Amino acid sequence: MNRTDAFTLLNEYVKDQGLVRHMICVEIAMRAYASKLGGDEDTWGIVGLLHDFDYERWPNPPDHPLKGSEILRSLGYPDEVIYAILSHADYLADYPRVHLVDKALYACDELAGFITAAALVRPGGIGDMTAASVKKKMKSKGFARTVNRDDIVKGAADFGVDLTEHIQFIIDALKPHAGELGLLRGLSSGEEFSNDN
Repeated sequence: MNRTDAFTLLNEYVKDQGLVRHMICVEIAMRAYASKLGGDEDTWGIVGLLHDFDYERWPNPPDHPLKGSEILRSLGYPDEVIYAILSHADYLADYPRVHLVDKALYACDELAGFITAAALVRPGGIGDMTAASVKKKMKSKGFARTVNRDDIVKGAADFGVDLTEHIQFIIDALKPHAGELGLLRGLSSGEEFSNDN
């Protein structure tokens, strides 16, 4: 299991570049938390990178993430990776979030998507973003409607982190990668951002 193979697998199944960007953002956040908390950075990163790789082909529950887990199992991915990915789906009761990596993925997934969406509408992108500005955007029900705010709050609580600190931690993790992620400035007129999951 390595990052190059995981990225190749992701690109085999995902064509939507917004979804690819989302998974890379979650990977970056997961690697940052692994470094902070003593987890294995490669394992946590691959969990983040592949958590939605089956979503474009099988978007309906429970196909996502069950179809992906079957593919990962057939390729010899570790049970820890597969379990963490399965646990990010609330509707799969057989996979409660019990390990730290499971809780990290759930805490980072929706929030990374929301932070990305918020950065794309800011003139300064993610460069001058703060947790306070993200929390203000969370109150706007019309913005990034598909992102479940309750999941963001619940994810931080279950992970045992303060929500404001959690938001800032992910912003800070993403900033060094802002160029490759297209988060240095907001979208120019006519561009759209897709955050399906």
